[in-house]
Amino acid sequence: MSKLLATAVALTGVVAVFAVGTGGAANEHAAAAAVCPAAVVGFAHCHALVTVDARGNPYASTSPTGLSPATIKSVYGFATSGTAGAGKTIAIVDAYDAPTAEADLGVFSSQYGLPACTTANGCFAKVNQSGGTSYPRKDAGWALEISLDVQWAHAIAPGAKILLVEASSNSFANLLAAEDYAKAHADYVSNSWGASEFSGESSYDSHFVQSGVGFFVSSGDAGLPAEYPSASPNVISVGGTTLHLGLPQSDPGFETGWSSGGGGCSAYETANAAQLATSRSLCGTSRATPDVSLDADPASGVSVYDTVRYQGQSGWFTVGGTSASSPMWAGRSAVAGAVVNAAYVYGNSIPYRDITIGNNGAPCMAGYDLCTGRGSWNG
Repeated sequence: MSKLLATAVALTGVVAVFAVGTGGAANEHAAAAAVCPAAVVGFAHCHALVTVDARGNPYASTSPTGLSPATIKSVYGFATSGTAGAGKTIAIVDAYDAPTAEADLGVFSSQYGLPACTTANGCFAKVNQSGGTSYPRKDAGWALEISLDVQWAHAIAPGAKILLVEASSNSFANLLAAEDYAKAHADYVSNSWGASEFSGESSYDSHFVQSGVGFFVSSGDAGLPAEYPSASPNVISVGGTTLHLGLPQSDPGFETGWSSGGGGCSAYETANAAQLATSRSLCGTSRATPDVSLDADPASGVSVYDTVRYQGQSGWFTVGGTSASSPMWAGRSAVAGAVVNAAYVYGNSIPYRDITIGNNGAPCMAGYDLCTGRGSWNG
């Protein structure tokens, strides 16, 4: 890794603004912006996208504007019990510090009638990348990402414990150090960050191996090609869909592939045995992404509460990106209580909604595809 990091330069870049209009979605005229700058060599960027106003400014309000936990659970048939996920721990790995993460989670939980998740009751814990309590500096973009991840893992698995592991920076060196701590202290680890693939990435795959632990990585928000660490064969790559809430669930247009959802064939990684049985016709023996998907389009984005001021705004945001689908998959896996790895995902334990409409540079089609993988967890 030292050679890779030696070539890194300071983060720069302009926040991208995406038009995400999709007729029939929850917020069909929404536009969204990436909350983290594009990554340079040796660094990763978070995948959260926040809805913005006509001038491109992030839109925040004093009350929720995005989809609620009850709506998401109804759409996917997820458990509604306040103890769902009990006995399991979900780790969230992100960069930098979100100083109000616990308090903001409290407001989110109160708004939606979820059980309190606090340090005092043993549900919530925050540590740095080595497990200590000397936290890194604050970063507003990553803080919004952290709020999304923590709140929506808790929303889907309100009985599970949440462990937030904050890397000292968004370098791969620090994020993977945080990963090593997280996997030793959790049953599921969610990672809503990534970067372009690079030669030698497979040497980092060992950071995503731990007996009994499931690893989830957002596939990215720029369509093809594949990203890392989503392309690691040791993780579950989570892609994105668009929800069309005005249509009945029996209609194939109810959930479609999100046009910006990450996917594609890896340039450097080989597929694991479980995936090869399903996707070999698309990528040969190369790793194919994503494995699975869930709602990620900001046009059908979820509500997030964050008081770390992001571009001058704080309060309730509507946020999307595969940053949303990854922690929700981790939460649903905690509710299942199983080790959700490639064998589980490509086996017969999950009732999928096969998504056959949409295109992210690759078409959605019957069976496995590079747009939504096997589909979304339905039920």
